[in-house]
Amino acid sequence: MEIAALGGGNGSLAAAVDLTHQGHRVRLWRRNSAGIKALNAKDNRLTLTDYTGSTDVTLAMATDDIGAAISGAELIVCPTPANAQADIARALGDHLVDGQVIFLPPGTFGSWMMARIIRDAGNTADISLAEAGTLPYLTRKHGDDTIAITTRATRLPTGVFPRRNADHALAVIRRAYPAVEDCGDALSGALMNAGPIIHPPLIIMNAGPIEHFDHWDIHNEGTQASVRRVTTRLDGERMAVREALGYDAPHFPLADHYTPGGDEWMYGNMAHDKLTDSGDWREKLELTDHRYMREDVALGLAFLVSVGEWAKVPVPTAAGLLAVASAVCDTDFRASGRTLETLGLAGLNRNEMRAMLDFGL
Repeated sequence: MEIAALGGGNGSLAAAVDLTHQGHRVRLWRRNSAGIKALNAKDNRLTLTDYTGSTDVTLAMATDDIGAAISGAELIVCPTPANAQADIARALGDHLVDGQVIFLPPGTFGSWMMARIIRDAGNTADISLAEAGTLPYLTRKHGDDTIAITTRATRLPTGVFPRRNADHALAVIRRAYPAVEDCGDALSGALMNAGPIIHPPLIIMNAGPIEHFDHWDIHNEGTQASVRRVTTRLDGERMAVREALGYDAPHFPLADHYTPGGDEWMYGNMAHDKLTDSGDWREKLELTDHRYMREDVALGLAFLVSVGEWAKVPVPTAAGLLAVASAVCDTDFRASGRTLETLGLAGLNRNEMRAMLDFGL
């Protein structure tokens, strides 16, 4: 299959090398021209490292021309941070054509936001956007040329916008990611996002050691019993919002990620142990600028709080964490983050929201 992978971070490079290794023709786009030139100078060759060992992989293309990257691509994989989605949507606007599928793993309701930006730019192509509950990989870059994949997702709950295109979109995505499971519309997909549940308690409740130590393994030393209790309470609020909006189980409770003998979570059993054993997450963390704060709190957690309030479901843990993070960063994420208010959707009633999610803009 012809696939474009957008971005130069951990998830984007993992997608590019892994999908190429599977036999797909993958074209990598990133805006960093120097990085593209360096990759071109090595004949677009990267190294994939996983449990089987190391393999050299040659990408079909690496370019800073987004039009060239997506031309003829059936699937456009965009595992970039959510705060890059608006700029990417504007870059895509002139180039998308009928039938193309954009996959955001995960999305933070970026599927709707990107569709709005693309339509406002004047592109009326019948495209589909889908967002999953997590990245397809637990992965980290080792230097500039090696991408280490600790484990791959075994279940990827995914919602599609507009819902009327779900059969087509899911069929395309499953050719690259067979683990994808239909979880309904884009709002359901957004409320499967694990990042705003796992990461806000970790980044906020570990603020002291993060600022004190040069390196801190937030998923090992930082995941203590008190943090886990907060995470469980926060996840309960997410699932309560899903149920109030009529979304069916499975809700993929995060407790299953931490419990080796529980139901299979998105990365399968023992994934948390594999993550901590790898040592790849012992790193220097910048508390106020880290992706866990600027994406999973400022965008994802703010979105959850706003949806809870819109659905009239109490979300006190989410709101409390959002308030503390706002104080840590000396800002107001409830006012400035990605919310139904800032997206212009807070005035919709449930029937209007459902119709928009089903049939599109």
